[in-house]
Amino acid sequence: MTTEELLEYDDVGDALREGRPLRPARVYRFLLAEGDLAFQHRQVSDPVPLGRQLLEAAGLDPRQGHSLFAILSSGDFEDVRLNEPFDLRERGAERFIAFQSDRDFKLTLNDDELRWGKPIISGTVLYGLAKRGDGEAIYLEVPGGEDRLIERNELIDLTGAGIERFITAPMTFEIIVNSRPRTVDARTVTFEQIVQLAFPGHHHPNVVFSMTYRHAASAPHAGELGAGGSVDVKKKGTVFNVTRTVQS
Repeated sequence: MTTEELLEYDDVGDALREGRPLRPARVYRFLLAEGDLAFQHRQVSDPVPLGRQLLEAAGLDPRQGHSLFAILSSGDFEDVRLNEPFDLRERGAERFIAFQSDRDFKLTLNDDELRWGKPIISGTVLYGLAKRGDGEAIYLEVPGGEDRLIERNELIDLTGAGIERFITAPMTFEIIVNSRPRTVDARTVTFEQIVQLAFPGHHHPNVVFSMTYRHAASAPHAGELGAGGSVDVKKKGTVFNVTRTVQS
């Protein structure tokens, strides 16, 4: 391929999402954040840059004591050594975070105080640290509000005021179906599942169900749900109304 035939750029994230290798291009685009979650597009001309070249692409001076980490698709952090090559074509990482800090960050996990050497922690790390029972998940305590479920691929900023407090608890969701409280053990519920909660048992082919919902976690937060559909519910308070019609 000649220089004229090269793409202007290829995006590492696009390649990962499309399940394809990086294409020959003049530059390769990736995401980098500086000690927070404010990721910005950066680019390098080499698909196998040194760690220091990734920093320099963001205007950072490698001599100023930066640490650089790649965030893998699993949510794990991988140390990127500044004088060693990092193959953007093979490592499965689109996002990078640079830190310039020797500070420890405090958090609690089931009332055990932990110290973490980076201002960002991933859900994968928290799940690895936690001692969980069967069917339990990790939640961020929200004083005066609803505790927030932590997803494995989520990144949590520890730099805010106060100490982030995490707990393990059964992954149950309290919903309302036709004015009656019900409990489900997964965030995503299906049309068919809600129909069974509203009208248990086998249904005659002539019976047709219609369903509306409100206060859902997913967008839109309210609407109609049809056969084969699903919606994400909140920890508490998602409401479903199901009606049954017999066709002649």
